[in-house]
Amino acid sequence: MTRRLAEVAKKVGVSEATVSRVLNGKPGVSEATRQAVLSALDVLGYERPTQLRGERARLVGLVLPELQNPIFPAFAEVIGGALAQLGLTPVLCTQTKGGVSEADYVELLLQQQVSGVVFAGGLYAQADAPHDHYRLLAERNIPVVLVNAAIEHLGFPAVSCDDAVAVEQAWRHLASLGHERIGLVLGPADHVPSARKLAAARALGELPEERVVRAMFSIEGGHAAATRLIDQGVTGIICASDPLALGAIRAARRKGLDVPSRVSVVGYDDSAFMNCTEPPLTTVRQPIEAMGRAAVELLNAQVNGSAVAPEELLFEPELVVRGSTAQAPRD
Repeated sequence: MTRRLAEVAKKVGVSEATVSRVLNGKPGVSEATRQAVLSALDVLGYERPTQLRGERARLVGLVLPELQNPIFPAFAEVIGGALAQLGLTPVLCTQTKGGVSEADYVELLLQQQVSGVVFAGGLYAQADAPHDHYRLLAERNIPVVLVNAAIEHLGFPAVSCDDAVAVEQAWRHLASLGHERIGLVLGPADHVPSARKLAAARALGELPEERVVRAMFSIEGGHAAATRLIDQGVTGIICASDPLALGAIRAARRKGLDVPSRVSVVGYDDSAFMNCTEPPLTTVRQPIEAMGRAAVELLNAQVNGSAVAPEELLFEPELVVRGSTAQAPRD
């Protein structure tokens, strides 16, 4: 008990006597300090005293699929900062291959009596993936917000970048440069944002099936997929992420083709350092700041007991033209 008091006191920056008063329900402690002590208990993995277990912690799970793609640390920074401004403590849960799964993280977060969970790029974006852990959150009435996809029938609000508009911007940009043989590098077939991008592209113009290539979201995946497109004579490539686009540029170079004079490449996200690549990447920017803050507002409303419509808010992307696109080659 003494060790627990000391660790919590050090974490919060208060005396052990103050921690003891909170744990024993004694007066003389401000509400802010009381919440900070309870949050520290949760963070350090200590069980709350029996009389305090009925309260949810001021913790919010922030579940991400990875940190290698710069878009996810960017979302984490915005969402984490917005949560902290509201007195909520973000708990970052990042999946690793062969490590803790998304379902495992949900179980851990439920044990910690979190106030809510924000998912950015999780299994909900894959139609064929298991979704039982989301149902568990819904059954327990835990506030949840999803970023960049939605699950029907569970009543979770969602915040997404408009995939259809993103593809339309990229496609029209390449078409205006004279590109007629345009190909797409997308995620797996059950990836909801990729499916939305594909539907939008097919509505814009001729798109033979062989010009749509699936890949894992990585530079290596983009390299392999773009190689297949280049071998078909495609001159303009639209990618579902910036790392895929960097892989496409590498594929063109390995073929001895200059980017952008022989092959033009458009990414998606406008994640960190895309203006520092060679050439600087033309990409479609997600409004990360606006989307992240909207996600936190939706979550906070639920935490405070307000009803939130189970709708998907669509945010407008922005085409950022840089050096990886140019006029289509004449021959």
